[in-house]
Amino acid sequence: MSTSNTLILCWLGLAALSVTSVQLGNAGATLLMTGTVLLVALGKAWLIADGFMELRHAPRMWRWLLLSWPVVLAAGVLLALLFS
Repeated sequence: MSTSNTLILCWLGLAALSVTSVQLGNAGATLLMTGTVLLVALGKAWLIADGFMELRHAPRMWRWLLLSWPVVLAAGVLLALLFS
């Protein structure tokens, strides 16, 4: 698959995930919905890192660092919501 096709597919995936997160955000404000929105956000972070930034060809450490940061943030948000 050419690079432009990969970028177009990543863009379409990001658009679909953005619409999904907006729809889920409007559905309600429960902890389950918040977790689902955060999971969609993690999917978006993965698409950006692997698709647009092309980290799938980068050294493992860089890819691991960049993909683990959104997981840490999502866990922090969920923990803050659980303890509030």
